[in-house]
Amino acid sequence: MSKQNFETIAIRTQVQQSDHREHSVPLYLTSSFTFESAEHGAGLFRGDETGHLYSRYGNPNTQELIDKLSLMEGTEAGVVTASGMAAVYIGFAAFLKSGDHVIASSSIFGNSKHILNAILPDRGVEVTYVDCQDHSAWEAAFKPNTKMLFIETPANPTLTTVDMAYLSGLCQSHDVLFSVDNCFATPYLQQPAKFGADIIIHSATKYIDGQGRVLGGALLGNKALMAQCQDFLRRTGAALSPFNAWILSKSLETLAVRMDRHCSNASQLVTYLQDQSEIDFVTYPHLESNPLYEIARRQMSQGGGLVGCQVQGGAQRGARFLNALKLHSLTANLGDTRSIATHPASTTHSKLSPAEQLAVDITPGYLRFSVGLEHIDDIIADIDQALIASR
Repeated sequence: MSKQNFETIAIRTQVQQSDHREHSVPLYLTSSFTFESAEHGAGLFRGDETGHLYSRYGNPNTQELIDKLSLMEGTEAGVVTASGMAAVYIGFAAFLKSGDHVIASSSIFGNSKHILNAILPDRGVEVTYVDCQDHSAWEAAFKPNTKMLFIETPANPTLTTVDMAYLSGLCQSHDVLFSVDNCFATPYLQQPAKFGADIIIHSATKYIDGQGRVLGGALLGNKALMAQCQDFLRRTGAALSPFNAWILSKSLETLAVRMDRHCSNASQLVTYLQDQSEIDFVTYPHLESNPLYEIARRQMSQGGGLVGCQVQGGAQRGARFLNALKLHSLTANLGDTRSIATHPASTTHSKLSPAEQLAVDITPGYLRFSVGLEHIDDIIADIDQALIASR
Protein backbone atom coordinates (compact mmCIF):
# COMPACT_ATOMS: atom_id res chain seq x y z
CA MET A 1 0.00 0.00 0.00
CA SER A 2 1.23 3.51 -0.81
CA LYS A 3 2.00 5.93 2.00
CA GLN A 4 -1.19 6.74 3.88
CA ASN A 5 -2.50 10.22 4.57
CA PHE A 6 -2.46 11.83 8.01
CA GLU A 7 -6.11 11.15 8.84
CA THR A 8 -5.83 7.48 7.85
CA ILE A 9 -2.68 7.00 9.93
CA ALA A 10 -4.45 8.54 12.93
CA ILE A 11 -7.36 6.12 12.66
CA ARG A 12 -5.83 2.90 11.32
CA THR A 13 -2.53 2.69 13.24
CA GLN A 14 -3.39 0.12 15.91
CA VAL A 15 -1.71 -2.60 17.95
CA GLN A 16 -2.18 -6.13 16.69
CA GLN A 17 -5.65 -7.53 17.20
CA SER A 18 -5.95 -10.27 19.83
CA ASP A 19 -7.71 -13.63 19.49
CA HIS A 20 -10.91 -11.84 20.51
CA ARG A 21 -10.83 -9.90 17.18
CA GLU A 22 -11.77 -6.59 18.82
CA HIS A 23 -12.41 -3.70 16.44
CA SER A 24 -11.51 -1.03 19.00
CA VAL A 25 -8.16 -1.52 20.74
CA PRO A 26 -8.70 -2.62 24.36
CA LEU A 27 -7.09 -1.24 27.48
CA TYR A 28 -4.12 -3.23 28.75
CA LEU A 29 -4.44 -2.50 32.47
CA THR A 30 -1.60 -4.66 33.71
CA SER A 31 1.54 -3.66 35.54
CA SER A 32 3.58 -6.58 34.17
CA PHE A 33 3.61 -9.25 31.45
CA THR A 34 4.43 -12.94 31.80
CA PHE A 35 7.34 -14.72 30.13
CA GLU A 36 7.03 -17.79 27.95
CA SER A 37 9.99 -19.28 29.77
CA ALA A 38 12.92 -18.39 32.00
CA GLU A 39 15.03 -17.97 28.86
CA HIS A 40 12.43 -15.66 27.29
CA GLY A 41 12.40 -13.46 30.41
CA ALA A 42 16.17 -13.25 30.47
CA GLY A 43 16.16 -12.34 26.80
CA LEU A 44 13.66 -9.54 27.34
CA PHE A 45 15.85 -8.00 30.04
CA ARG A 46 18.93 -8.34 27.84
CA GLY A 47 17.09 -6.68 24.99
CA ASP A 48 17.50 -9.45 22.43
CA GLU A 49 13.86 -10.61 22.67
CA THR A 50 10.86 -8.56 21.60
CA GLY A 51 7.76 -8.05 23.71
CA HIS A 52 6.55 -6.27 26.82
CA LEU A 53 7.77 -7.05 30.30
CA TYR A 54 6.66 -4.18 32.58
CA SER A 55 4.33 -1.24 31.90
CA ARG A 56 6.84 1.31 33.14
CA TYR A 57 9.05 0.09 30.28
CA GLY A 58 6.29 -0.30 27.69
CA ASN A 59 2.71 -1.37 27.15
CA PRO A 60 0.60 -2.09 24.04
CA ASN A 61 -1.39 1.12 24.63
CA THR A 62 1.66 3.34 25.00
CA GLN A 63 3.31 1.68 22.02
CA GLU A 64 0.30 2.37 19.81
CA LEU A 65 0.43 6.05 20.78
CA ILE A 66 4.18 6.18 20.05
CA ASP A 67 3.68 4.50 16.67
CA LYS A 68 0.98 6.99 15.66
CA LEU A 69 2.89 10.06 16.74
CA SER A 70 6.08 8.86 15.06
CA LEU A 71 4.26 8.37 11.77
CA MET A 72 2.58 11.76 12.10
CA GLU A 73 5.81 13.60 12.88
CA GLY A 74 7.91 11.65 10.39
CA THR A 75 10.34 10.27 12.97
CA GLU A 76 11.79 6.83 13.61
CA ALA A 77 10.81 6.43 17.25
CA GLY A 78 9.35 8.08 20.34
CA VAL A 79 8.76 8.03 24.06
CA VAL A 80 5.58 8.96 25.92
CA THR A 81 5.53 10.43 29.42
CA ALA A 82 3.19 11.16 32.31
CA SER A 83 2.85 14.85 31.42
CA GLY A 84 4.06 17.46 29.00
CA MET A 85 6.51 18.88 31.53
CA ALA A 86 7.95 15.40 32.11
CA ALA A 87 8.67 15.29 28.37
CA VAL A 88 10.29 18.74 28.47
CA TYR A 89 12.49 17.77 31.43
CA ILE A 90 13.53 14.43 29.94
CA GLY A 91 14.32 16.25 26.71
CA PHE A 92 16.98 18.14 28.65
CA ALA A 93 18.06 15.68 31.34
CA ALA A 94 18.59 12.68 29.06
CA PHE A 95 21.20 14.56 27.02
CA LEU A 96 22.83 17.19 29.25
CA LYS A 97 25.49 16.86 31.93
CA SER A 98 27.41 19.21 34.19
CA GLY A 99 29.45 21.66 32.14
CA ASP A 100 27.09 21.68 29.16
CA HIS A 101 25.46 24.76 27.67
CA VAL A 102 21.93 25.23 26.27
CA ILE A 103 20.68 27.98 23.98
CA ALA A 104 16.96 28.69 24.33
CA SER A 105 14.47 31.05 22.83
CA SER A 106 13.51 33.83 25.23
CA SER A 107 9.82 33.17 24.46
CA ILE A 108 8.94 29.84 26.06
CA PHE A 109 6.48 28.48 28.64
CA GLY A 110 7.08 29.63 32.21
CA ASN A 111 7.71 26.13 33.61
CA SER A 112 10.15 25.31 30.81
CA LYS A 113 12.02 28.49 31.68
CA HIS A 114 12.02 27.46 35.36
CA ILE A 115 13.75 24.18 34.46
CA LEU A 116 16.39 26.13 32.56
CA ASN A 117 16.74 28.86 35.20
CA ALA A 118 16.60 26.90 38.44
CA ILE A 119 16.85 23.12 38.01
CA LEU A 120 19.49 22.63 35.32
CA PRO A 121 21.92 25.26 36.71
CA ASP A 122 21.92 23.35 40.02
CA ARG A 123 23.21 20.40 37.98
CA GLY A 124 25.92 22.44 36.33
CA VAL A 125 24.16 23.25 33.05
CA GLU A 126 24.42 26.80 31.68
CA VAL A 127 21.74 28.53 29.59
CA THR A 128 21.71 31.50 27.21
CA TYR A 129 18.45 33.08 26.03
CA VAL A 130 18.08 34.61 22.59
CA ASP A 131 15.44 36.83 21.02
CA CYS A 132 13.48 34.65 18.59
CA GLN A 133 13.93 37.06 15.68
CA ASP A 134 17.58 38.06 16.16
CA HIS A 135 19.60 35.87 13.79
CA SER A 136 22.94 37.42 14.72
CA ALA A 137 22.26 36.75 18.41
CA TRP A 138 21.56 33.06 17.72
CA GLU A 139 24.90 32.70 15.95
CA ALA A 140 26.75 34.57 18.70
CA ALA A 141 25.23 32.42 21.45
CA PHE A 142 27.08 29.22 20.49
CA LYS A 143 29.96 28.16 22.71
CA PRO A 144 32.38 25.21 22.59
CA ASN A 145 30.30 23.47 25.29
CA THR A 146 26.89 24.10 23.65
CA LYS A 147 24.99 20.81 23.41
CA MET A 148 21.40 21.81 22.60
CA LEU A 149 19.22 24.56 21.16
CA PHE A 150 15.62 24.60 22.42
CA ILE A 151 12.63 26.52 21.04
CA GLU A 152 8.86 26.62 20.95
CA THR A 153 7.17 27.58 17.70
CA PRO A 154 4.65 29.12 17.83
CA ALA A 155 5.93 30.37 21.18
CA ASN A 156 3.92 30.48 24.40
CA PRO A 157 2.06 32.82 24.91
CA THR A 158 2.91 35.41 22.25
CA LEU A 159 2.60 32.97 19.30
CA THR A 160 5.92 34.16 17.87
CA THR A 161 7.13 32.00 14.98
CA VAL A 162 10.74 30.82 15.06
CA ASP A 163 12.60 30.01 11.82
CA MET A 164 13.38 26.30 12.19
CA ALA A 165 15.26 25.88 8.92
CA TYR A 166 17.69 28.66 9.85
CA LEU A 167 18.30 27.30 13.36
CA SER A 168 18.66 23.75 12.09
CA GLY A 169 21.46 24.90 9.82
CA LEU A 170 23.24 26.53 12.75
CA CYS A 171 22.84 23.43 14.91
CA GLN A 172 24.21 21.16 12.20
CA SER A 173 27.23 23.38 11.64
CA HIS A 174 27.98 23.38 15.38
CA ASP A 175 27.05 19.68 15.94
CA VAL A 176 24.33 20.65 18.43
CA LEU A 177 20.98 18.96 19.11
CA PHE A 178 17.97 20.94 17.87
CA SER A 179 14.91 20.48 20.11
CA VAL A 180 11.47 21.88 19.21
CA ASP A 181 8.34 22.05 21.36
CA ASN A 182 5.55 21.49 18.80
CA CYS A 183 2.66 21.60 21.28
CA PHE A 184 0.84 24.64 19.86
CA ALA A 185 0.93 23.53 16.22
CA THR A 186 0.47 19.74 16.61
CA PRO A 187 1.84 17.34 13.99
CA TYR A 188 -1.23 18.02 11.84
CA LEU A 189 -0.18 21.62 11.16
CA GLN A 190 3.59 21.35 11.44
CA GLN A 191 6.28 18.65 11.39
CA PRO A 192 9.55 20.08 12.76
CA ALA A 193 11.54 17.05 11.55
CA LYS A 194 11.03 18.34 8.00
CA PHE A 195 12.92 21.48 9.05
CA GLY A 196 15.79 19.62 10.71
CA ALA A 197 14.61 19.18 14.31
CA ASP A 198 16.31 16.31 16.16
CA ILE A 199 13.92 16.15 19.11
CA ILE A 200 10.22 17.03 18.97
CA ILE A 201 8.29 17.55 22.20
CA HIS A 202 4.55 17.58 22.91
CA SER A 203 2.33 18.25 25.85
CA ALA A 204 -0.30 15.70 24.79
CA THR A 205 -2.52 17.22 27.49
CA LYS A 206 -3.35 19.99 25.04
CA TYR A 207 -4.56 19.47 21.44
CA ILE A 208 -3.64 15.80 21.24
CA ASP A 209 -6.18 15.01 23.96
CA GLY A 210 -8.34 17.91 22.89
CA GLN A 211 -10.98 17.61 25.59
CA GLY A 212 -9.18 18.52 28.82
CA ARG A 213 -9.35 14.99 30.24
CA VAL A 214 -5.90 13.52 30.81
CA LEU A 215 -2.23 14.43 31.16
CA GLY A 216 0.49 13.18 28.84
CA GLY A 217 3.66 14.08 27.01
CA ALA A 218 5.77 12.81 24.14
CA LEU A 219 9.25 13.03 22.65
CA LEU A 220 9.89 12.02 19.03
CA GLY A 221 13.15 11.59 17.13
CA ASN A 222 15.56 9.05 15.70
CA LYS A 223 16.09 5.65 17.31
CA ALA A 224 19.39 6.51 18.97
CA LEU A 225 18.14 9.69 20.63
CA MET A 226 14.89 8.09 21.73
CA ALA A 227 16.80 5.14 23.22
CA GLN A 228 18.52 7.64 25.52
CA CYS A 229 15.15 9.13 26.49
CA GLN A 230 13.66 5.67 27.04
CA ASP A 231 16.56 4.64 29.28
CA PHE A 232 16.14 7.81 31.36
CA LEU A 233 12.38 7.29 31.55
CA ARG A 234 12.66 3.66 32.66
CA ARG A 235 14.96 4.57 35.52
CA THR A 236 13.18 7.71 36.69
CA GLY A 237 9.59 6.49 36.33
CA ALA A 238 7.69 9.34 34.59
CA ALA A 239 5.87 6.77 32.46
CA LEU A 240 2.50 7.40 30.85
CA SER A 241 -0.31 5.22 32.19
CA PRO A 242 -1.93 2.74 29.77
CA PHE A 243 -5.31 4.37 30.38
CA ASN A 244 -4.08 7.85 29.43
CA ALA A 245 -2.27 6.42 26.41
CA TRP A 246 -5.49 4.72 25.29
CA ILE A 247 -7.41 8.01 25.63
CA LEU A 248 -4.75 9.97 23.75
CA SER A 249 -4.51 7.44 20.93
CA LYS A 250 -8.28 7.58 20.50
CA SER A 251 -8.12 11.38 20.54
CA LEU A 252 -5.63 11.40 17.68
CA GLU A 253 -8.31 9.83 15.47
CA THR A 254 -10.11 13.19 15.43
CA LEU A 255 -7.10 15.54 15.59
CA ALA A 256 -7.33 16.60 11.93
CA VAL A 257 -11.06 17.30 12.11
CA ARG A 258 -10.68 19.23 15.36
CA MET A 259 -7.70 21.29 14.21
CA ASP A 260 -9.46 22.31 11.01
CA ARG A 261 -12.31 23.72 13.11
CA HIS A 262 -9.98 25.30 15.70
CA CYS A 263 -8.10 27.06 12.89
CA SER A 264 -11.25 28.18 11.09
CA ASN A 265 -12.74 29.63 14.28
CA ALA A 266 -9.45 31.29 15.25
CA SER A 267 -9.10 32.94 11.84
CA GLN A 268 -12.61 34.39 12.08
CA LEU A 269 -11.95 35.60 15.63
CA VAL A 270 -8.81 37.39 14.40
CA THR A 271 -10.87 39.23 11.78
CA TYR A 272 -13.33 40.36 14.46
CA LEU A 273 -10.63 41.49 16.93
CA GLN A 274 -8.81 43.53 14.28
CA ASP A 275 -11.97 45.62 13.82
CA GLN A 276 -12.29 46.50 17.52
CA SER A 277 -11.02 49.94 18.50
CA GLU A 278 -10.39 48.79 22.08
CA ILE A 279 -7.92 46.11 20.93
CA ASP A 280 -4.43 47.56 20.42
CA PHE A 281 -2.99 44.63 18.50
CA VAL A 282 -3.67 41.00 17.60
CA THR A 283 -1.14 38.17 17.41
CA TYR A 284 -1.71 35.15 15.17
CA PRO A 285 0.86 33.20 13.10
CA HIS A 286 -1.05 33.48 9.81
CA LEU A 287 -1.94 37.16 10.20
CA GLU A 288 -0.58 38.96 7.13
CA SER A 289 0.56 41.94 9.19
CA ASN A 290 2.67 39.59 11.33
CA PRO A 291 6.34 40.35 10.47
CA LEU A 292 7.03 36.60 10.60
CA TYR A 293 4.05 35.74 8.40
CA GLU A 294 6.09 34.23 5.55
CA ILE A 295 7.98 31.93 7.94
CA ALA A 296 4.72 30.90 9.61
CA ARG A 297 3.14 30.09 6.24
CA ARG A 298 6.19 28.05 5.26
CA GLN A 299 6.20 26.04 8.49
CA MET A 300 2.49 25.71 9.36
CA SER A 301 -0.26 24.57 7.00
CA GLN A 302 -2.80 26.65 8.95
CA GLY A 303 -2.50 29.34 11.63
CA GLY A 304 -3.50 27.24 14.63
CA GLY A 305 -6.17 27.60 17.29
CA LEU A 306 -4.56 30.19 19.56
CA VAL A 307 -5.06 33.94 19.29
CA GLY A 308 -3.48 36.70 21.35
CA CYS A 309 -4.48 40.34 21.73
CA GLN A 310 -3.86 43.41 23.85
CA VAL A 311 -6.95 44.98 25.36
CA GLN A 312 -6.77 48.67 26.19
CA GLY A 313 -6.69 49.46 29.91
CA GLY A 314 -3.89 47.17 31.02
CA ALA A 315 -4.14 44.45 33.67
CA GLN A 316 -7.16 45.99 35.43
CA ARG A 317 -9.20 46.14 32.24
CA GLY A 318 -7.99 42.65 31.37
CA ALA A 319 -9.26 41.31 34.70
CA ARG A 320 -12.64 43.00 34.24
CA PHE A 321 -12.85 41.56 30.74
CA LEU A 322 -12.10 38.02 31.92
CA ASN A 323 -14.61 38.27 34.75
CA ALA A 324 -17.28 39.41 32.29
CA LEU A 325 -16.90 36.38 30.01
CA LYS A 326 -19.80 33.95 30.16
CA LEU A 327 -19.00 31.30 27.55
CA HIS A 328 -15.22 31.12 27.80
CA SER A 329 -13.57 29.07 30.54
CA LEU A 330 -10.95 30.75 32.73
CA THR A 331 -8.19 28.17 33.06
CA ALA A 332 -4.50 27.84 32.28
CA ASN A 333 -5.07 24.93 29.91
CA LEU A 334 -5.46 25.14 26.12
CA GLY A 335 -6.35 22.98 23.14
CA ASP A 336 -9.76 22.04 24.52
CA THR A 337 -13.06 21.75 22.64
CA ARG A 338 -14.18 24.57 24.97
CA SER A 339 -12.90 28.09 24.34
CA ILE A 340 -10.51 29.33 27.01
CA ALA A 341 -9.28 32.81 27.93
CA THR A 342 -6.06 33.36 29.88
CA HIS A 343 -4.14 36.37 31.23
CA PRO A 344 -0.52 35.13 30.92
CA ALA A 345 1.08 37.89 33.02
CA SER A 346 -0.83 36.82 36.13
CA THR A 347 -1.01 33.06 35.49
CA THR A 348 1.20 30.99 33.17
CA HIS A 349 4.09 33.51 33.18
CA SER A 350 3.49 35.12 36.59
CA LYS A 351 6.86 33.88 37.93
CA LEU A 352 8.61 36.24 35.52
CA SER A 353 9.27 39.77 36.74
CA PRO A 354 7.42 42.63 34.99
CA ALA A 355 10.65 43.48 33.17
CA GLU A 356 11.14 39.86 32.09
CA GLN A 357 7.55 39.73 30.85
CA LEU A 358 7.93 42.88 28.78
CA ALA A 359 11.22 41.59 27.36
CA VAL A 360 9.28 38.72 25.73
CA ASP A 361 6.31 40.92 24.72
CA ILE A 362 3.95 39.84 27.51
CA THR A 363 2.23 43.13 28.28
CA PRO A 364 -0.11 43.73 31.26
CA GLY A 365 -3.18 43.75 29.01
CA TYR A 366 -2.19 40.78 26.85
CA LEU A 367 -4.79 38.00 26.63
CA ARG A 368 -4.49 34.54 25.07
CA PHE A 369 -7.51 32.77 23.64
CA SER A 370 -7.58 29.05 23.00
CA VAL A 371 -10.36 29.09 20.43
CA GLY A 372 -12.65 26.10 20.89
CA LEU A 373 -15.11 24.22 18.73
CA GLU A 374 -18.27 26.12 19.68
CA HIS A 375 -20.05 28.04 16.94
CA ILE A 376 -17.91 31.03 16.03
CA ASP A 377 -20.86 33.42 16.36
CA ASP A 378 -21.24 32.43 20.01
CA ILE A 379 -17.51 32.79 20.67
CA ILE A 380 -17.44 36.28 19.18
CA ALA A 381 -20.67 37.32 20.92
CA ASP A 382 -19.18 36.41 24.30
CA ILE A 383 -16.01 38.42 23.67
CA ASP A 384 -18.05 41.34 22.35
CA GLN A 385 -20.25 41.54 25.43
CA ALA A 386 -17.19 41.23 27.72
CA LEU A 387 -15.52 44.17 25.96
CA ILE A 388 -18.63 46.28 26.55
CA ALA A 389 -19.09 45.15 30.18
CA SER A 390 -15.41 45.79 31.08
CA ARG A 391 -15.31 49.45 29.96
